[in-house]
Parts: sequence; structure tokens; C-alpha cells
Amino acid sequence: MYSIKEIYFTLQGEGYHTGRPAVFCRFSGCNLWTGLEKDRSTAICQFCDTDFWGIDGENGGKYHSKSLANLIENQWQGDSEPFVVFTGGEPLLQLDKELIDEVHRKGFQIAVETNGTILPPDNIDWICVSPKANSKLVLEFGNELKLVYPQKNFDPSKFESFQFDHFFLQPMDGMEVEKSTLECVNYCIKNPKWKLSLQTHKLMGIK
Repeated sequence: MYSIKEIYFTLQGEGYHTGRPAVFCRFSGCNLWTGLEKDRSTAICQFCDTDFWGIDGENGGKYHSKSLANLIENQWQGDSEPFVVFTGGEPLLQLDKELIDEVHRKGFQIAVETNGTILPPDNIDWICVSPKANSKLVLEFGNELKLVYPQKNFDPSKFESFQFDHFFLQPMDGMEVEKSTLECVNYCIKNPKWKLSLQTHKLMGIK
């Protein structure tokens, strides 16, 4: 069974598919932080702004592959190609061939947003990797590399030889988000391989 924090229909807020309608399926759990505030200071990734602990969110619960695929299908709205984003936490702790096949049978294009510390199963349509400092990155290929910036001692240039179609810098959220945004803008201007990604869902006040 899969442990799911929440499932909901929205617009993708960041990266290459910004503005695209999508069902978000957020898995519970991560290998870089427990999700509990008491553990944040000792976590590998200390800047995460996502609630992925537990199964108490919208449509959260424990599901088998067929029931989860049905629920994802039921969330879809509109006439465009159905699109689901598997995210977390860390979705590759749970996402497997069985679920991928079930969701593909529903006609969905499948995207995953991962920290890149786990190799993915086959047949994912869009792979977005968001590397985190102090973790071991093993997934060096995909469609989109989206780096939260700046991270201490984490130079974007180290990723430029990796096999991705698109390279994005996304400002570190928090008290210094304006400073981080300016740093991202300046870096992208000087290094045109990189494009700017903003968390537009936060700017618009949507989920």
C-alpha cells in the first residue's frame, strides 16, 4: 500500500510546466528529513517548506495501486491531456512500476519531482530533479534539473555536465527570499544555461 499525504487538482506552480493543470499526488515520507519540526535542525535538508508527514491531508490515506489510480483520475478536470505530478517528501521511496502502469492506463502523463538520491523506475514521462546539499545525488539524468539557490557550498556549475534538457534556478524561500531571487536573476543573466523558476503558486495564493 502507498502512504499518501494529499491529492488535489491545481496548476503546476514552478519549473518547466508552470501554469499547466495537474493532479498533485504527494507521498508521505522523505529520506532527507522526517517532516517533524523537532528534527529539522539535524536533517540533511533543513529548508523544506512542504508538509509531507502523515496521511491526514486532502484525500490522504493508504491505497492500493488501483484505488489510488482511480482517485487520481477522479481529481482530473478539463479537456487537456491528463497530467499527474508525483511529489513528496520523496516520491521514489514508494512510486513503483505497478502504480505507474495503473496511472498510464488512465491516460495520464506522469511526472515526478525527486531529490535525486534514488534511481526511478522505468516509464516515467517527466523527471524533475531538485538536488539538496549534503545528500548523495545518483540521478544525473532527466528532463529538468531545478536547483533551489543559494545553498551553502553548492555551486550550480557542478551540475551542468549532467544529462538534463532544462536547468532552472529557484530562489530559496524564507526570510531572505528577495535576496535569493536577486542572486538567482544575476546568476541566470551571467550563465544563460540556467533559467529562472519562481513559485508562482505562492505568488497567486493557490495550492
